[in-house]
Amino acid sequence: MAYDYIAFNLYALSAFPKKKPHHHLIPNLPIAPMKVIIFSAPSGSGKSTIINYLMKQGLNLHFSISATSRPPRGTEQNGVEYFFLTPEEFRQQIDAGNFLEYQEVYADHFYGTLKSQVDNQLNQGENVVCDVDVIGGCNIKKHYGDRALSVFIQPPSIEVLRQRLENRGTDAPEVIADRIARAEFELSFAPQFDAVVVNDDLATAQEEAYRIIKDFLEK
Repeated sequence: MAYDYIAFNLYALSAFPKKKPHHHLIPNLPIAPMKVIIFSAPSGSGKSTIINYLMKQGLNLHFSISATSRPPRGTEQNGVEYFFLTPEEFRQQIDAGNFLEYQEVYADHFYGTLKSQVDNQLNQGENVVCDVDVIGGCNIKKHYGDRALSVFIQPPSIEVLRQRLENRGTDAPEVIADRIARAEFELSFAPQFDAVVVNDDLATAQEEAYRIIKDFLEK
């Protein structure tokens, strides 16, 4: 009887269809798109020092590679420090609408940011840093919209800026006067930027800029 009971139960178990193991599929989570960080400031505001600090903070920040019409200097290589174009090639790119921003520093010496280069860097998984003048900053922000953060580095006052420029000891008085006049023009654009960091104390300004950018990248 015991053998019959065991046989019956084995038969009964075999009569039920076996359940296939159920695997819980983990959906592909969306990857946050890389972003553009734009910096503008009057000369002498400490922008370069703040940017260089941020580049070392593990935020995956990479400078955009600009185009220029000037000849290479020293060991500069095309596509590394700059994309070197002839003045005619640069003008052709302007006419084709391929620049996010550009400026002619003086006759036939252009600098600019190519749309294709910034997009290539974004597609390669880099957050791109653009160090440009205020008009260029506004143009890049307009192009990328919410994917870009524009940051204006501001001196505490024009008088402090003047003192900083004088303390450098590198510029003639007339050059400083020109820089101050331009700074007053550039300061009028500050309200158009997403964030304004006043560089009164460098360490404090660096920490504030880091917090602003980290929060933006984590959105």
